[in-house]
Amino acid sequence: MVRLSNMSRLRLLWQIPLILFVLIVVLILVNEYAIARSSRRINDIPYRPINAPGFDAERNSLDVYAPTDDPSRPKPVVMFIHGGSWNSGNKNIYAFIGRRLAKLGVVAVLINYRLAPAVEVPDMAADCAEAVRWVSQHIAEYGGDSSRIFLMGHSAGAGLAALLATDDQILAKVGMSPNPVKGVILDDPAGLDMFDYLSRMDYPNDEQYLIPFGKKPDVWRSVSALYSLTAHTPPMLVYVGDQTYPSIIKSTGQFLQRLQALGVNHEFTRMPNKKHVGMVTQLFWKNNIIYRDLLAFVGAKR
Repeated sequence: MVRLSNMSRLRLLWQIPLILFVLIVVLILVNEYAIARSSRRINDIPYRPINAPGFDAERNSLDVYAPTDDPSRPKPVVMFIHGGSWNSGNKNIYAFIGRRLAKLGVVAVLINYRLAPAVEVPDMAADCAEAVRWVSQHIAEYGGDSSRIFLMGHSAGAGLAALLATDDQILAKVGMSPNPVKGVILDDPAGLDMFDYLSRMDYPNDEQYLIPFGKKPDVWRSVSALYSLTAHTPPMLVYVGDQTYPSIIKSTGQFLQRLQALGVNHEFTRMPNKKHVGMVTQLFWKNNIIYRDLLAFVGAKR
């Protein structure tokens, strides 16, 4: 009988977690490959004229994820706006969202936009509006239905999505009137009421947000979606993690109260045991509740 020394046993124990880790990585890669095969990705399309003032080739670009099945049937469109405290983030980080939406029968558009300190939030919103205009004009070329454009965002991106959906003037400035946005999916939204947030400065390091938002209270209010809500605001799905930042829980609560008072069609889900980052990383999994609700919301047919 072969007897293993204590050192040999330890080596075997160390190898087991490594083998499991490698197996998990392989399974994830195989799954991602299978999902990617069901869609095509068109990268780095400029959505602003390249000769426009302040044009940024990286930040003013978008990716389209188009399903490859039944290209003759126009599909709903979801434009995803990334978060990152208005000073960071990139569409490439969230490619998994584009692939999953396409797999589920949605034409997904993931955008970049200019960030602080190069620009402030009004310019970020203007960039996002330009992206909506591009989608409205060109998405049919990729199998999307330009009459069914929905916005989706996480964190700062959700705040921008809410602003575009509620403040018609932002889209009117780029020639989009009436507002073409048919609905919004807000994932742990930040910035819904920056007027109150920056007026109070309740949390450490809040001064950092004066870089993207500037120092004028009237600007804080103008880029806070809470103050541009009307009875004509499009329907919304709103999701908040129950362990997210207190400021997000507070401002979302005020936002929901206003939606209710105005009679805006909306659904709210508070997700247990979810922190702020986990609210977006959960979208890696195709069976996530947000995807399930989203498909019915946008009218996708699988």
